[in-house]
Amino acid sequence: MNSLEANIRDSSTKGQLNAIRNSGNVPAIIYGGKDQNQKISISKKLLKVLIEKENFLSNILTLKVDGKPQNVLPREVKYHIISDEPTHVDFLRVLPGVKIKIEVPVNFINHEKSPGLKRGGVLNIVRRKVELKCPSEKIPESLTIDLDDVDIGESFKISSIKLDPEVVPTIQGRDFVIATLAAPTVMKEPEKPAEAETAEGEEGAEGTEGAVAASADGDKAADGSKGDKKESDDKKPADKKPAEEKK
Repeated sequence: MNSLEANIRDSSTKGQLNAIRNSGNVPAIIYGGKDQNQKISISKKLLKVLIEKENFLSNILTLKVDGKPQNVLPREVKYHIISDEPTHVDFLRVLPGVKIKIEVPVNFINHEKSPGLKRGGVLNIVRRKVELKCPSEKIPESLTIDLDDVDIGESFKISSIKLDPEVVPTIQGRDFVIATLAAPTVMKEPEKPAEAETAEGEEGAEGTEGAVAASADGDKAADGSKGDKKESDDKKPADKKPAEEKK
């Protein structure tokens, strides 16, 4: 379980909050349970390291507030509109027996052992996260789906995932689909036999030879036409001289 050092803060005005941010910290608040809300500040550098990890908002953290540890669940992170730096965090106290709603990521394993994926199938993920209602001390880190021996056409529903009896999906009344293994959208064309390729090559060669021969015959015909035209010109009668005028 990850942990963070936190300090209690009394600041509440905009100027005081900006001063905390300028000093490299992030204002935060802890709420939930019978205890009063606690205003705290945490290191922005350490917070960003945890945020960059997967599933920050679904993992329980231990906050050491002035040395006293308490388990919390990050519920919301606010970011600066321009710099995208974290500016505020809300933490929910994790109390035994208290049920909460939380989105848990879906994790797929053994891709290399799936015959469907080996044949070009596509894993179509319908839900990357599933919202669950469960006691805060029984929040699963992820929902795991095993692709071992899974073939094209198979689907994964919420009923196929083993959950603790106290952990239930918020969607009730139907066995909703989480993912399917679909056929490839583009099928590979089978390779042509070697004999067919040879036959096509010979036909292509014959067609080329025929085209060359036809071209040669056409040239000869054109030359003959020119010769006939010349001969015809030679046979034209000489122009008659105009008759002499009588004086």
